[in-house]
Amino acid sequence: MGYILQETHFPDIFHNCQISVNKVRPRRGLGCSQAVKNLWIGVNAVNYNNLKHMQENPYHQDREEMKELLKQYQDLKNGRQHSFLEEESFEKIIDYFDDTEDLTQAIEAVEIGIGQYPYSSALLIKKADLMIATRRYFEALNILEQAELLDGADINLYILKTDAYLALDQQEKAVALLENALLHFEGEERIELLFELADVYDDYEEFDKIFDCLKLILEQDPGNEEALYKICFWTDFTGRNEESIRLHQKIIDDNPYSELAWFNLAAAYQGLKLYEKAVDAYKYALVIDEKFDYAYRNMGDAYIRLRKYRDAIESLEKVLELSRPEDVIYEAIGHCYDKLDNYAQARFYYRKASHLNPDDSKLYYKLACTYINEGQWGQAVKQLEAAMRIHTMQPEYNLAMGECKMQLGEFKEAIQFFSNVVRMRPRNISSWEALIRCLYNAEFFEEALEQVEAAIRITGGKPLFIFYLSAIYFALGRSKEGLLQLEKAMSKAPKLLKKLLELNPVILQYQPVVDVIARYKKNKSI
Repeated sequence: MGYILQETHFPDIFHNCQISVNKVRPRRGLGCSQAVKNLWIGVNAVNYNNLKHMQENPYHQDREEMKELLKQYQDLKNGRQHSFLEEESFEKIIDYFDDTEDLTQAIEAVEIGIGQYPYSSALLIKKADLMIATRRYFEALNILEQAELLDGADINLYILKTDAYLALDQQEKAVALLENALLHFEGEERIELLFELADVYDDYEEFDKIFDCLKLILEQDPGNEEALYKICFWTDFTGRNEESIRLHQKIIDDNPYSELAWFNLAAAYQGLKLYEKAVDAYKYALVIDEKFDYAYRNMGDAYIRLRKYRDAIESLEKVLELSRPEDVIYEAIGHCYDKLDNYAQARFYYRKASHLNPDDSKLYYKLACTYINEGQWGQAVKQLEAAMRIHTMQPEYNLAMGECKMQLGEFKEAIQFFSNVVRMRPRNISSWEALIRCLYNAEFFEEALEQVEAAIRITGGKPLFIFYLSAIYFALGRSKEGLLQLEKAMSKAPKLLKKLLELNPVILQYQPVVDVIARYKKNKSI
């Protein structure tokens, strides 16, 4: 039929389906915010529960104690006799008001606490944290200077100063502060500062330096889960796959049962298009954690790129078993069946995807393509109409609709759709080819001649259109001009003769045409 179906690319499930990282930038320094990490991870129930456990606030475990502390605090405020609170009790009360988002009472509590304990660096730091929360950044910095005189070894000084500098758009000061602080801290505190520094670089889009920070963390603490989660994303984002491979190979040498290290190694191989190695590494991750849905997901992507569509389907079906349904997974499975020429199954999964994402026009287009491949033109039109209700002037949709209309004999409508494509893509060869072919099949030869001359002019004299010009001259009875154009086309690109024969196979019954073809066939392979 001459129609070349546009390649329907599968969804990029590798880049869309990495371990999801949504950065949250909590305030630091307070009791609750110390426990909250800057990372939200959507991997599996085990990791979720671990993170949830990390986020639990200590005073929730003993509400009675908190109730008693609040009573004592009210007694102190009201001037009742023998009312006294320890410094640690003030810290707990301040944390309570902060966590219940009652900043006014939290500030009042910290002021009373500092009145009782004027040399408490911990209370001064909490006050600075509250000043930052209420956007009083210069006041916070002054308070932190006072706290530093009392205890310069508290890591929260540096974290809160960083937050204040960033709020004041003083990135250079924040970076210098943290880099200097790294020289004075070790162990967990140094790791905490490196995470903070990575966040600063993230805010100011110095992405390679984020990778450097995460790499330093993992060199110090190879099992740090937060860093392992984050570096997977930043490896892909920065393209530093070779470094990631070396780093994770070393981690695996020391800890061969780290499924995250195997996953990150696989993702780095995948970033370098080493899909076989990626699949092997994902398999190791799945041996360690058989419910690691992201490993199945990315492995499915790798199999697709290796054109191992049955293996890809098996991997992606495991994703559906282990996690909630997603349109991108259904679409990828549909793509695999499409490539296996199982168009009924492809439609089944494309429809599932469209039910989850009804505003995605390309899913209706892909459904239409399965019908086109089967020659079911009427069914294809229905799907294309749905796609074009969402995106009317998408070139691929107009091209496919034009082909369907032409195959149904509705030439005037087909010409309109092909004309749309030519207007949208005036230098695109396939757009002109479709329009000219349609005009020829509809026997609108004069208009076809006009369009083919325009195509030759706009596309720089492509040989394909010279062959078409020859065919149109023959159709118009202008045989001499047809032969001249055939000679010209054969001298430029004899292999494109097949395009002329697709348009008009009967032309081989004309002896002068056969003579021209034979003359070039002696010297060139056609």
